Order: sequence, then structure tokens, then C-alpha cells
Amino acid sequence: MSQKNSDGKGSARERLQQQREREKAREKQRRVLIVSAAVVGVLGLAAVVGVIAANSGDKDSGSDKAGPVVAPTGATEGDKPAIPTGKTDAPSTLAIWEDFRCPACASFENAFRDTIHELEASGALKTEYHLATLIDGNMGGSGSLRAANAAACAQDAGKFTAYHDVLYINQPPETDDAFGRNDKLIELAAKVPGLDTPAFRSCVEDGTHDSWVGKSNDAFRSSDFRGTPSVLLNGESIFPNKGDEQISPDNLKKWVAEANKGKTPGTASPTG
Repeated sequence: MSQKNSDGKGSARERLQQQREREKAREKQRRVLIVSAAVVGVLGLAAVVGVIAANSGDKDSGSDKAGPVVAPTGATEGDKPAIPTGKTDAPSTLAIWEDFRCPACASFENAFRDTIHELEASGALKTEYHLATLIDGNMGGSGSLRAANAAACAQDAGKFTAYHDVLYINQPPETDDAFGRNDKLIELAAKVPGLDTPAFRSCVEDGTHDSWVGKSNDAFRSSDFRGTPSVLLNGESIFPNKGDEQISPDNLKKWVAEANKGKTPGTASPTG
């Protein structure tokens, strides 16, 4: 092989390697932009929802439901009822106040879902989901309440997390009260293996946990929160920012790591 041909092939290999490096860099930048756009979308929508919440005072939010308060299996009781996920002895707690019809809540969940699941799986974090019916009160309809009751029914079946995620992934437009139809909620349950059972259907159709959801919404209305989602890490608000730092998946991991420094990860799974 001549030196000229050898040099030519060497240059071709170098150009190919450089092209691959450029493609990797573009792909990395694309992923960063996707995450950044999701976070920016969350922040923008949060401001809108906060304004809506501030003007929701006298409207019926679906919280005044007759009947006994039937808490879902394993729910946290007290003045701020919630559905817990993750290791019960995890050193940090993420409290999320959300509404299944709220677009900003869906933006938050879709941007942070994987990060929250990862932190829960490692035992670093447990999460408490507080369900509100803000959009029903502002726009009419019953989708917030019906979806929250269905999620509580999924908790009875030990499948809250999976169904919670399905609801946000398939959230209809804010003005479309599709979640107000029990048949739609049962249809979506088919996406969670083992959830669509006679017991689940009966719980959804009977509104078994409606009064419990109302109690949770009353706690939201009596709080100082401006809107949904409202997110707190160990009692400190972190949405849309913590101090001077804007929330992001990486920052959430960092904040949890800082809070957990020197502490043992949780190992205890929820009972019930």
C-alpha cells in the first residue's frame, strides 16, 4: 500500500470519527433541550394555574360530597390526607399537591416522573400525593374528582403508581372533561396489568373514595398554596424553584442528595 493511499484512508477514518463525535454532541444537546423545554413549560403553566387558583374561592370544587370518608388502603390520614409511595423509611419526603385535570401537573409529572421513580427505588425519597379537584371548581365538570377517586381505587389494588402515570400520560385537554366519565377511567385501567377487575370497577362506579378526595381537596383549599402542582421537599417549597435555583431533574437529585447526606437509604416497603 502506498503512503498516499494510507494517508487518504487515515484521513477518511479521522473524518468519520469527527462526524460521529459531532452527532453525539448534537444528540446530547437535543436531550438537554427536550428536558429544558419540559421544565420551562412546567414553570409557565404553573404561573397560569396559580392565577386560576387565586380566583377559585366560591366555586364548587367537588369537595362537599356526602357519605362516609373511606380512605384508600395505606393512605396517610390526618389533616392532609395523602397516598404514599416509595420506601416508608426513606430519609426525605416529597409532597405533591396535584389535580389530574391540571395541564401544569401533567407537564411536571411527564418531566420528573423518571427521576422521582429512580429516587424512590434507591430508597432516597418517599412521595406523598395529595389529590385536589381545583379544575372542577374553576371550569365545571367532575373529571378531577372522578380521576382522583379512580386513582384511590387503584391504590386499593396496589397499583396506584402505574395508574397515576397512565392518567397523566393520557390526560385530555383541560377543557375536555373526559375523566368525568367512569367508562373512560376504566378503559385506561386496562393499560395497567391486573387493575381492571370487578372490584376496581365497582370502586370507580360507586365513588367509594369521593368523600376522602373531598377531604384532601379541603386541605388544599385551606392551605397557602397558589395552585397545582405545589411541590415540597421535606416541607420546603421547591416548585418552580428552591432559593435561587430553578427546579430540574438534576437539581431535584442534587437537593435530595444534600438533604440525605449521612443518612441511611430507606428499605421498608409500604404495607397493605
